[in-house]
Amino acid sequence: MASRQIGKVALKNSALFICDLQEKFSNTVKYFPQITAVAGRLLAAAEALHMPVIVTEQYPKGLGHTVPLLNVIHHKVFPKTAFSMLVPDVQEELEKHKDIKSVVLCGIETHVCIQQTVLDLLENDYDVHVVVDACSSRSQVDRMYGFQRIQQAGAHLTTCESIILGLVQDSSNPRFKSIKKLIYDVAPDSGLVPGVAESTV
Repeated sequence: MASRQIGKVALKNSALFICDLQEKFSNTVKYFPQITAVAGRLLAAAEALHMPVIVTEQYPKGLGHTVPLLNVIHHKVFPKTAFSMLVPDVQEELEKHKDIKSVVLCGIETHVCIQQTVLDLLENDYDVHVVVDACSSRSQVDRMYGFQRIQQAGAHLTTCESIILGLVQDSSNPRFKSIKKLIYDVAPDSGLVPGVAESTV
């Protein structure tokens, strides 16, 4: 069975997409500090595993840049006005990495930019893994129905720890030691499960 059908992620053909985690949204998006912290874990894992990383910023002239917690200075950051991340410059970048078949996606907002990015990626035959504890919206209703729409379209919903360990595959992997440090502490609660106490970051 093809890995796309079962949603098995493989390091050799995967990339991390970070969508619009900008300072301007920090006071309006639900659980913004928590999802940003989780996105930071994903970024650190991608760097340790030498995965390609693509970052976008929605109208940075007016909405600011990616939060400092995510040190993206060594990665290509693409400004955009479209909601989808799959703008021409990003498509051009993907053309340079023909081996990429799978995208690990995080950021905001779930029901807009994340959802539209998912639809465009699926339409272009990419396997998409949306990290639910690293995505959010201003409204929890929009967030939850965004996830539902994303899953209906054919993307895979996953968590930070699950996707990181899925990429590593084996504790004998030489890079597992550095990855282990990222998942030693449980990821902060991002409001996905009602009744779970919120964690501080």
